[in-house]
Amino acid sequence: MDDMQEILEDFLVEAFELIEQIDHDLVELEANPEDLELLNRIFRVAHTVKGSSSFLNFDVLTKLTHHMEDVLNKARHGELKITPDIMDVVLESVDMMKALLRSIRERGNDVDAGVNISDICDRLTAINEGRDPNADHNISTQPQEEAQSKQDSHLEPQSAMDQEPEVDVNSLSEAEVEAEIERLLKVRKAEDQARRDKQKQNSEQSAVQTPESTPAPEPAPTPAVKPVPKKESKESNAPAHSSASAVEQTIRVEVKRLDNLMNLIGELVLGKNRLLKIYDDVEERYEGEKFLEELNQVVSALSLVTTDIQLAVMKTRMLPIAKVFNKFPRMVRDLSRELGKQIDLEISGEETELDKSIVEEIGDPLVHIIRNSCDHGVESPKERLAAGKPEKGIIQLKAYNEGNHIVVEIVDDGKGIDALAVKMKALERGLITEREVDSMTDKEAFSLIFKPGFSMAKQVTNVSGRGVGMDVVKTNIEKLNGIIDIDSEVGRGTIMKLKIPLTLAIIQSLLVGSQEEFYAIPLASVKETVRVPVDNIYTIEGKNVLRLRDEVLSLVRLGDLFGVKQVFESGDQTYVVVINVADSKLGIIVDSLIGQEEIVIKSLGNYLQNIRGIAGGTIRGDGKVTLIVDVGMIMDMAKEIKVDIRASMESSAQMSKKEKPSDYKVLIVDDSKMDRTIMQKSLEPIGVTVIEATNGIEALNIVKSGDHSIDAMLIDIEMPRMDGYTLAGEIRKYSKYRNLPLIAVTSRTSKSDRLRGVEVGMTEYITKPYSPEYLENVVRKNIKLV
Repeated sequence: MDDMQEILEDFLVEAFELIEQIDHDLVELEANPEDLELLNRIFRVAHTVKGSSSFLNFDVLTKLTHHMEDVLNKARHGELKITPDIMDVVLESVDMMKALLRSIRERGNDVDAGVNISDICDRLTAINEGRDPNADHNISTQPQEEAQSKQDSHLEPQSAMDQEPEVDVNSLSEAEVEAEIERLLKVRKAEDQARRDKQKQNSEQSAVQTPESTPAPEPAPTPAVKPVPKKESKESNAPAHSSASAVEQTIRVEVKRLDNLMNLIGELVLGKNRLLKIYDDVEERYEGEKFLEELNQVVSALSLVTTDIQLAVMKTRMLPIAKVFNKFPRMVRDLSRELGKQIDLEISGEETELDKSIVEEIGDPLVHIIRNSCDHGVESPKERLAAGKPEKGIIQLKAYNEGNHIVVEIVDDGKGIDALAVKMKALERGLITEREVDSMTDKEAFSLIFKPGFSMAKQVTNVSGRGVGMDVVKTNIEKLNGIIDIDSEVGRGTIMKLKIPLTLAIIQSLLVGSQEEFYAIPLASVKETVRVPVDNIYTIEGKNVLRLRDEVLSLVRLGDLFGVKQVFESGDQTYVVVINVADSKLGIIVDSLIGQEEIVIKSLGNYLQNIRGIAGGTIRGDGKVTLIVDVGMIMDMAKEIKVDIRASMESSAQMSKKEKPSDYKVLIVDDSKMDRTIMQKSLEPIGVTVIEATNGIEALNIVKSGDHSIDAMLIDIEMPRMDGYTLAGEIRKYSKYRNLPLIAVTSRTSKSDRLRGVEVGMTEYITKPYSPEYLENVVRKNIKLV
């Protein structure tokens, strides 16, 4: 029974692929009815499905496929011309075949599918007999004879081929081969029943052995789609041997295993990031040591191998986007007939590959977009002729790679989108105000079609008009961390462009700091980063804006979006990260830019998964968790923020302003009591408050505690537990201390020592011995008491 289950699974996998191929080829055949090679290919595929279903005792599917095969057989011999009406019936039978296959997958049989095939079989029979397929066959004067005829046809499927007219020698030979295949299938069916009765285990061997049969190309239980070869007896075993070799080169793997493997690769990437961070720390601490070069080689090699493994595993999850694209020719064909239009669908780039999870999610958005192109975009033949266009409209479906993204374009040569009409419709529905109508660009107007409830249809039809669809498209694309862009010209057509990441598991991000918190922004949504004076920020009608080159950019502070407490001022200048979703842009004010990093997206779990503006989390190289920003969501959240950014920054700076020297605090870090006393005496004329620490770790704890608002630090280089270089490097990791004056006081005078001091973030470098006046002046200058 296990062997039969495996055969059944193989049958279903291949049958679904074959039916999709038939669906696609039939639409192509309707456009090219004279293509005999295409017609023969469709017939062979239908014949394969019929043979396999007959072998596995799926009688309903076998009967339906046989009736369709009779029509195709007559067409390929020139006795029947495929018209749109005939094609409607054939395509309807294909839909029923899909329903029967789904029933087999769910219930193990095709009897309980709830699909009545008697009517479609009658219509296929009518076509085969040259009668009108749409006539009422229930009033036939000879129902019993017709039923008996159909039953006989089912019992003897090869009889139709035995009786077909002999057009030429080639067709006769092929019919003989097909009849022999039918006979072999019947023998296998009988042997399979006998094997099950005797409960023999080796079903495959039993099914393959067919004594006293004429050598012929041997069909497997899950036959491949290929023409029946015309070969002599001595050559008949070659195709079977080749097919077996091909099967051995592939293996079917459960998706769960690939998902688990991808998760493990994500953990490996996190480990790589952590190792790189540790190496940087080790290199800084043990500069010049011999082992560093060897360690560097190991770390670099591991990093390269990890990247290669990551790419290899990603490729195992990749599927060609043709899996999605192939269903659209049939859909466009049916829609064009329903709408009374003539539309051609041109597909390119279907070999482009995407992660399996994205392929599954992108189908529905594309269905909505293409339906809209057929209904709203392409005009009727009469309208197109009046506009000087060909009667037949064209929709192009393209896919291509662009960096770490896939771009899918849907282009039509229809009437385009009237931006003014969209604005008026949105105003009528209360989606925008009159002031917004005047200031809104065409691009911004196009984005209104993604609003829930918005529709330009004049009446509700089966295709459109309910205002449901395009808002779902936008939501689904943004869930994939993708963006959607519209460009249109009235009378010329519309281009919709979807930009989607190759995978959802591992992405490139920009790490930013807001006060003491860190966030990751998907790099695909980052347009640019700039540093601007606070004086360049303005408030217009309650909204914060920045004039960036020739455009006015809306601004919001990242800390205001997530309620991050302001614990230190930002200074005279601030960083702005410009993000974009399609043509909508937003400037996000951050306190620091950490850098670009490859991150692994982790779910926050059921309890935290619905936090607004947060798409997930990641573990960085230092082992800390960083939240990933949901760019689409924060674009909406920004509209709710009413904080006057400039006034807030100026108020914070004013509150932190020192009134007198005693308000300033200087931290002296030195393991020598005498040196600390000398530095303290030197600073007495200034009148600042002095705090002492005996080593780097003690000083770091004082700084991290936040109990003292430190304005400057005097740091010795050579100290136990933590030297001055390491202390400076640790302090500079905190965005709130990026401008804190760090003054090195040391006896080291070499150029390499001074250079290292600058690299780790030292502001000044004082060498011993020094005069008290010199130290006093350096401190005065750094805490701005001069």
